[in-house]
Amino acid sequence: MPESAEEYAARVVAAQDRDGRLPVGGQEVLGWDVFPFEVDGLRAKVGPVLVDVEPPRRGEDPSGCHCREAAMEGPAATGDWAAVWEGMGWRVKVAPPSGSPLVLVAEPFEHLDVDALSDDLAAALGRLQVALVGAVEALPSVGRCHVLRLGDGGAHAHVWFVARPARMPQLRGSFMVVWDDLLPPVPAAVRDANAAFVVERLVRRLGGRAVTALA
Repeated sequence: MPESAEEYAARVVAAQDRDGRLPVGGQEVLGWDVFPFEVDGLRAKVGPVLVDVEPPRRGEDPSGCHCREAAMEGPAATGDWAAVWEGMGWRVKVAPPSGSPLVLVAEPFEHLDVDALSDDLAAALGRLQVALVGAVEALPSVGRCHVLRLGDGGAHAHVWFVARPARMPQLRGSFMVVWDDLLPPVPAAVRDANAAFVVERLVRRLGGRAVTALA
């Protein structure tokens, strides 16, 4: 069974110091070039500057895209991320455990960016997004499902679904993606149970098939 909001909150409290603060430092997002603040003293970084061209994304050359690896190795072989559902030309993958109860990514089988999706794939994405949001928000520990399309890191179309924990108002809004890196990671078994809960509802609503056996 997916964990409750109370169980999720208890793990967060256990990671806090005596003042109720989570540790800062060492988390991946704080070291990203795009993180806008200097951690020491928390002031805005110098920048941004104009460069001659956009930085290249993984998959600009299709032969270097992770989707080629998946095609060669099998439907669940998608790098460090496990595929959990496939259908309607789309694959849903589950992210490694993080502070969010669940982070999923939807991507098409074909090597296409968003602006190159066929009408059929675009329509299927709309149905998939609605179904995913509903399934993620049905989790007991989740208050909202945030949907993001960034596209700066990879040329293969991918849409993020980030579960925002329930009944924690400070985590609302766009900074949830930062909190995701600061909060203690959920245990893998909890992540898997949450993903299995969502996949079962996807299959019931959209068909398709579960790919990876989860708790």
